[in-house]
Amino acid sequence: MISRTRKDSEQEHDLAPPADEYISPAPRVSVQAFCATVATATTVRSASEDRRLGKVHLSVHMGGIAAAIDTYHKAPTPNVIMLETEGSSDMLDGLDELATVCDAGTRVVVIGSASDVTPYRELVRRGVSDYVVGPVETLDVVRAICSLFSSSEAVAVGRIVAVVGAKGGVGSSTVAHNVAWAIARDLALDSVVIDLDLAFGTAGLDYNQDPIQGIANALFQQDRPDSALMERLLAKCSDRLSLLAAPATLEQVYDFGADAFDAIFDTLRMTTPCIVLDVPHQWSAWTKRALVGADDILIVAEPDLANMRNAKNMLSVLKAARPNDRPPLYCLNQVGMHKRPEITPREFAKAIESQPIATIPFDSKMFGTAANNGQMIQQISAGHRTTTMFLQMAQRLTGHAVTKRSRSALLAPIMPIINKLRAGGGGRS
Repeated sequence: MISRTRKDSEQEHDLAPPADEYISPAPRVSVQAFCATVATATTVRSASEDRRLGKVHLSVHMGGIAAAIDTYHKAPTPNVIMLETEGSSDMLDGLDELATVCDAGTRVVVIGSASDVTPYRELVRRGVSDYVVGPVETLDVVRAICSLFSSSEAVAVGRIVAVVGAKGGVGSSTVAHNVAWAIARDLALDSVVIDLDLAFGTAGLDYNQDPIQGIANALFQQDRPDSALMERLLAKCSDRLSLLAAPATLEQVYDFGADAFDAIFDTLRMTTPCIVLDVPHQWSAWTKRALVGADDILIVAEPDLANMRNAKNMLSVLKAARPNDRPPLYCLNQVGMHKRPEITPREFAKAIESQPIATIPFDSKMFGTAANNGQMIQQISAGHRTTTMFLQMAQRLTGHAVTKRSRSALLAPIMPIINKLRAGGGGRS
């Protein structure tokens, strides 16, 4: 059993990570679990429905390690074997026997109990990839399987952030583009914005880009897109930010199946730390799949009744579809529009039963100037409170802090004034 191992230590298990810890999706692999208890079998079956194991073929069997040995005397082993043990007395002997029928390259995860006294080092010597102390929860199983591949293959697996409007015209694209700009510039993460509104997308205009190629070239080709193709299709917006633009033409009707964009997302994940999806306001098989499959979701809403209803419905559906993920987040946009009756942020939050991560004020002049110039709000007014809001949303969605370099960059617009005062003001006694 040739496999990845943890550091060679006697530690039985690590402290539980935060609930919102990022877990990379597992690739297309086969996993067979041999459980000793019904409770664990039920938990593993529940884990098989998690979005991060969507490509995994996971089967559950009873009988523990003895059943696994009997099975693999007659059949080839899968990519991953998950074993539940009821005691440590015969665990090592069982693992030794399993090794005689296990194919090279198969990874083994052991689910033990708190009473086990087998040293972790002995498990490592027998090729065990991971050891999880039971009783296990659904997320423990998901993490155990996904971590085998995210840590072992030395390949970056990018985080996907999906931004969608609760209603058309609420400014979700503007929010998505400015948050992506903050992720790339201030958090120093190489990022890609994907404009999924193929007919009417505005990302090219907002970033002042007019690429000849874009997402349509990857979507409509016969072969599966590879990293080299995706690299050619990306338009460079800044040192760390690239754009996969929409054609924004009406020459054809853009009807897609549920999995139409899967290959594009999977390919970009392998090379890009952060991917921001600008999802159009529509409810179809592929938009739902894109939202459910994202690592984090941001819903943009205006403070009116239709937005409140739609946001509540979307939050409810997406929470149910992603029971093991952090709940979707939402922000309020264009708040305080002159003479428009509005639902207050407090009333909106009470109806939604959660607080918005940002309340962006209505500023037609600043946002209109940025849109017409093909600029981000940070480029128009670096010190504006809305710029700070976009940065805070970027941090909340990615879990990353501002880099030291970018903190100094935030002072760049006022540095000439500071330097002038230093030069002309003299020293104080």
